[in-house]
Amino acid sequence: MIRKKSWALLIVLAVLLTGLPLLGVAAAGKNLIDYLRFPPVTAFVVHAPFSWVVFCVFALMTVASVTPFVYRLGRSTGTTPVLPGPLAFPWWGWLGGIIVVLAWWFAWTRFTWFAPLQTFTFSPIWLGYILMVNGLTYARTGHCLLRDRPGYFSALFPFSAAFWWSFEYLNRFVQNWHYVGSATLTPWEYFWYATLPFATVLPAVLSTRELLASLPWLSRGLETAWRISLPHPKLMATAVLVLAGGTLTAIGVWPEVLFPALWLAPLLLITALQVITGEPTIFEPVSRGDWSRLWQAAVAALVCGFFWELWNYKSLVHWEYSVPFVQRFQLFHMPVLGYAGYLPFGLECLALAGLLERVWNQGDKN
Repeated sequence: MIRKKSWALLIVLAVLLTGLPLLGVAAAGKNLIDYLRFPPVTAFVVHAPFSWVVFCVFALMTVASVTPFVYRLGRSTGTTPVLPGPLAFPWWGWLGGIIVVLAWWFAWTRFTWFAPLQTFTFSPIWLGYILMVNGLTYARTGHCLLRDRPGYFSALFPFSAAFWWSFEYLNRFVQNWHYVGSATLTPWEYFWYATLPFATVLPAVLSTRELLASLPWLSRGLETAWRISLPHPKLMATAVLVLAGGTLTAIGVWPEVLFPALWLAPLLLITALQVITGEPTIFEPVSRGDWSRLWQAAVAALVCGFFWELWNYKSLVHWEYSVPFVQRFQLFHMPVLGYAGYLPFGLECLALAGLLERVWNQGDKN
């Protein structure tokens, strides 16, 4: 029963994410073909120029959302949990580090003899990163996703590919990023060249979250922070579902205003559907005052985001950004305020991983 309900929720979520934006642009009389081409064409939305007002508003919102957590961490002086003692860094962790160094070197160089494989370097970098991070977690705690839950860990890869393709689809309607160096690829080549690195997203974020959870100073005090319980949860979830659904419907009609919905609406939809159907959500611990997993997931996505942007920077095939109102002060190709989008993205990774876990009917061991 749990598996069927979780599968049904995933199907409903996929239908909403796919259908609502198309419904909106169709109702606005726009050409649907422009949003359905493959490989995607992301060059027909003209973005608004930089605005100091919008930039400052977004910056203040980001600072306001993060400050309470940073303040709580700085004020907390709880006891440090006892870990089993440092273990030897495993051989496969060393292998991951070697893969990262070599793949990074090949990604940023341009050897003629390596040209046929140049577009494949991004995936090995992240496979090496995942091995290395799991190795660090194992050395610190004696446990890690790769060793403790190999079935679930392996399932994360194909699930991750489908997960990130949904964001690629939504980007068609706001066109905040586009790929450089992929114009000569056939649709089949584009699909495989993209799917392989997409498959590493969830394993990387969740492995990083597990490593961060082993660092007591990073979430000390957040296990007993602010208790929040909302009255009439199903009624409120229905309202959130309508709001998120309406925003997604309009995202292609007013992409300059609603582009943040690309990162926020999927999380709201997932949570609302879970509450309405009686499924557990990632926000349930908040009713007990425990914000630690949410904070760890958000920071993990930000850490991965930094390395995504770093390793993308000088790769042959890479992405670049065009974000309305805030396209300035780049760190690599990403405008600095764009990194704020990784915070809710981490929560989406946590929520989708939880759904996968219930589909596979495996208990939570983190």
